[in-house]
Amino acid sequence: MSYLSLTDADREAMLATIGVSSVDDLFRDIPAGVRYGRELDVRPSLTESELQRHLEDLAAKNVIDEVCFLGAGIYDHYVPAVVDAVLQRGELLTAYTPYQPEMSQGVLQAIFEYQTAICELTGMDVSNASGYDGTTVAADACFVARHATGRRKIVVTEATNPQVRQVVKTYAPGFGLEVVEVPQEGGSTDPDRVRDAAHDAAAVIFQQPNFFGVLEDAPELAAAANEAGAMPVAHVDLVSLGVLEAPGNYGCAMAIGEGQSAGNAMSYGGPHYGFLAARSDYIRRLPGRIVGETVDAAGERGYVLTLQTREQHIRREKATSNITTNQTLLALAGLVHLSLLGPQGLRELGETCLALSGYAKQRLGEAGLELLFPEKATFKEFAVRTGRNAREALTAARERGVYAGYPLGRDYAGMDDALLVAVTEKRTVDEIDRLAEALS
Repeated sequence: MSYLSLTDADREAMLATIGVSSVDDLFRDIPAGVRYGRELDVRPSLTESELQRHLEDLAAKNVIDEVCFLGAGIYDHYVPAVVDAVLQRGELLTAYTPYQPEMSQGVLQAIFEYQTAICELTGMDVSNASGYDGTTVAADACFVARHATGRRKIVVTEATNPQVRQVVKTYAPGFGLEVVEVPQEGGSTDPDRVRDAAHDAAAVIFQQPNFFGVLEDAPELAAAANEAGAMPVAHVDLVSLGVLEAPGNYGCAMAIGEGQSAGNAMSYGGPHYGFLAARSDYIRRLPGRIVGETVDAAGERGYVLTLQTREQHIRREKATSNITTNQTLLALAGLVHLSLLGPQGLRELGETCLALSGYAKQRLGEAGLELLFPEKATFKEFAVRTGRNAREALTAARERGVYAGYPLGRDYAGMDDALLVAVTEKRTVDEIDRLAEALS
């Protein structure tokens, strides 16, 4: 808080209300042997103006003028001012879980509209009220698939975000699941290898565009999973769905992903919101909560928490999630942004990312850098070889005020010289020229 109005009289009133005479009395039940026994060794308090100056000095140490080409799951997209204007309304910013529908119609309607937007974008029938992030919803999808199919094997493509794969592997023992990875070949995934691996699998998880920014043959991957009786699960970027086909239209059972690119700033990596949508067959298995539309006693439209398949509400053995909430406020930010853009605006946003990343490929090629997967189509990210260790290239570029990308050698053997570059609509032609100069 920037200002606290608490006075000594306020403290005395609070102490009297709870029946103690001093703050020390609050701790009288704590044994003397475990108490600290002396004053804290901290610096004397500062005046308000001194504290303000100290905080400004600390803030000045942050680097705020670097041009960011970092992606790998979290992206530097523009967040319109209207997003914060809506989020900062008190009835939304301070709202608690909407258990009481008669008190929470605004929040319930916002979640309902969010679910509708996610369904329209992904081509699915039903969406939950959001998840924690794009990794935990992948684990949730695995549990849904296990419940629905009775199978215990999960297939994940190696070209899926490494953090998503790691979270799936972390959750797997608790779910009694075996995780099998299908290696990438030349930056993408062979549907035939997926078809072989998917035998007796509950689900096949693949990313579109994948972690390298490459466009997978998603319809073929979904078909390979379906032929094996496994549920195809597409991990997608919401912004890409303005120009790419919706997962529901090429046979996927579920669509999941990280929603940060719609309506949320990078925020040092979080918090953000995950989305999970599915065909109507799986509505009773989706984790978290789902808001539904109904009518009240007077026949007026109203919204309620229709399904809550978590262990707080139903028998533990029937629960599909042990996470006790969703990311309503951050998901609302995504809804506001998507509503502002509309279908045409989202398409134009995707086309802008596509065009600028194409220009970046050209400029880096002219600067002497080679594409890692030159024959592959990409969306807003692509991989280049830097001609040296990618971490060294990053350090050199940062000395020129450019954060050039993500070093792929962190996650993939043989790619120590490769850099994953993300180009969003915020990047300008001049900034891309700076990137080429910095990396050359």
